[in-house]
Amino acid sequence: MPRKLLFLTTALTVSAGLPAHAADVFNRIATFPVAQNLPADADPATLTSSEIITASDDGMTLVYSDSPLGGVGFIDISDAKAPKAAGFVKIDGEPTSVIVAGQKVLAGVNTSKSKQEPSGNLTVIDLASKAINASCDLGGQPDSVALSKDGAFLAVAIENERDEELNEGALPQLPAGNLKIIALKDGAPDCASIKTVDLTGIATVSPEDPEPEFVSFNDNGEIAVTLQENNHIAIVDAATARIVSHFPAGEVTLENVDTKKDGALKFSGKVENAPREPDAVKWLDTDRLVVANEGDYRGGARGFTIFSRTGDVLYESGPSFEYQAAAAGHYPDARNKKGIEPEGLEFATFGERNLIFVAAERASLVGVYQDTGKEPEFLQLLPSGIGPEGLVAIPQRNLLVTANETDLGEDGLARSHVMVYELGQGEAAYPQIKSTFSDDGTPLGWGALSGLVADPKEAGKLYAVSDSVYRSAPAIFTIDATKTPALITAKTIVSRDGQPAQKLDLEGIVTDGKDGFWLASEGRSDKLTPHAVYNVNAKGEIKEEIAFPAELLAGETRFGLEGITTLGEGDDLTLVMAIQREWADDPKGQAKLLAYKPKNKEWSAVRYPLDATEKGWVGLSEITAHDGKLFIVERDNLIGQEAKNKRVYAVALDGFKPAKLGGELPVVEKTLVRDLVPDLKAATNGYVVDKVEGFAIDAAGNAFVVTDNDGVDDSSGETLFLRLGNIAAIN
Repeated sequence: MPRKLLFLTTALTVSAGLPAHAADVFNRIATFPVAQNLPADADPATLTSSEIITASDDGMTLVYSDSPLGGVGFIDISDAKAPKAAGFVKIDGEPTSVIVAGQKVLAGVNTSKSKQEPSGNLTVIDLASKAINASCDLGGQPDSVALSKDGAFLAVAIENERDEELNEGALPQLPAGNLKIIALKDGAPDCASIKTVDLTGIATVSPEDPEPEFVSFNDNGEIAVTLQENNHIAIVDAATARIVSHFPAGEVTLENVDTKKDGALKFSGKVENAPREPDAVKWLDTDRLVVANEGDYRGGARGFTIFSRTGDVLYESGPSFEYQAAAAGHYPDARNKKGIEPEGLEFATFGERNLIFVAAERASLVGVYQDTGKEPEFLQLLPSGIGPEGLVAIPQRNLLVTANETDLGEDGLARSHVMVYELGQGEAAYPQIKSTFSDDGTPLGWGALSGLVADPKEAGKLYAVSDSVYRSAPAIFTIDATKTPALITAKTIVSRDGQPAQKLDLEGIVTDGKDGFWLASEGRSDKLTPHAVYNVNAKGEIKEEIAFPAELLAGETRFGLEGITTLGEGDDLTLVMAIQREWADDPKGQAKLLAYKPKNKEWSAVRYPLDATEKGWVGLSEITAHDGKLFIVERDNLIGQEAKNKRVYAVALDGFKPAKLGGELPVVEKTLVRDLVPDLKAATNGYVVDKVEGFAIDAAGNAFVVTDNDGVDDSSGETLFLRLGNIAAIN
């Protein structure tokens, strides 16, 4: 097949891409944890998922597949800003995909005994009554389903997926998958009409085992089907069930990408000849189609590609989408073998704009692009829950919906969520903080912001640190908060003897009055990470290390330093630090605030009373001195609807009287300054993130809050940068 590269986004053109401003933009208007849709008799902790999602013709009802729970869920979005649970239908098997055809819900259901004995059916559910009407035997394990534009045909990719534990997942693994085409009448399938399209023999990777993954119809009734592991795409005429063309998806060589799982964001590696291995596919018109190059076998090109129907490469995103994710703090270093893993796609016309939506599974966000007929124009990023896979556009209501399959409820983390976005006039609400690009077009990678401080002289200038997620490149970030979004303009690596400093878990930062910083590192002796305070110069070079004294370490737990600030200056300088939770020598519900005088090397402390909680734990995240008070961030470790305590308290310096370690420590009094839960809900339209970790007050008295996204590991990757206004007005 001919190959012709017409458009290639280079690293340099990425740097020019800007989020949409003062125009029609998508913003999240609602979040819906699908655990709210559990059957009444189910344990609330039951594992759930929202994998593939679709909508009724009127756009008022969402329908999603929930494989772990074994059923199909319904969500009422007649009020899009307040989604409501609308029922759940249990199915004998695991639904893998759903589509609405008129008044029928058609679900591909996996009933396989094993991967070596695949089986499945098409289950038909009445949309109104939610009763199962019928089913068609599919003779194998279904994956994606798609409906023709005229409603006459349904296409089902019968994957018969490989067992990754068998022979290290090597292909072939029979029986082979295929494509089923089913005739519909008024949305109901005619089981007797099923035609099987044999897809063997056309790909070169494993021609006897095609592994079909995703299907999509164009306006001419043609089906594009991706053979993911085979790195191949076929086009099938639905009416005749004949393959009309097919072509390999090809390979990509990527320059300046992060290739090492090493606790550092370094966009300097190279991936050579990576098979695209596309997952989702969507037709852009009758002659062009777009694929998401997730990779599932030996490849994954980290982006998306637009092909002609004959296999010409019309556009290759390369690492450009990944760069946008990294600039927003969403790059998953822990998963960088295949980068952000674009997996899901949607294409729809909103007004006069044809829009492509690309879901990145491992970055947990969606990229929005405008199809120009040539190189797509990057418009914005949308934050999602963890692991977005299914997307559905509802243009008649200006809505986009994502289904995020990952449920981490067993670990006390985020549940699976469905999220709703609306297109309207205004500013893009996300990202709230991003980074600049280097001269070579690569992003200034960042994440896991765990401490915040303001420049003492320049209003709107802040500094932040990253925690141990980036253990091989601990960094100080310079932030321009006068910009919206706030802009990370510089990254300074904390170093020791000319190399990135090891064994640091930076959780707090404060300026030292000499163009340098004091840094608080949360220690953990069982992992040989010391509890310590470091003084670094403007270049990030460690000039002094202050270790904890033995009498303090005697009560050590792993919940150590979480913030640092200063009182006084010169010989009267005192470092004040917050310990996150109770140590072994603390009464229950009390954590220490430490004081250290560098001049005479004296340690002292007070105890701080923590709020009680019915679930999880409560601890301290930050401490900032300002105008005769210590401002302290106190938070629980809960998320979503469970989150109750994300608060800023103040301790008057008049009552801050530290006593020597080893004796009785006084307990300070605190005063509530700000409940941050409403601010967090407003920033996300309902979903409360866990880690409020940074708080600072700038030279003009303006207060800022930043959250820690855990480096996108078991996290949605969202970093919230809240502007609370002048501290005098909220205090």
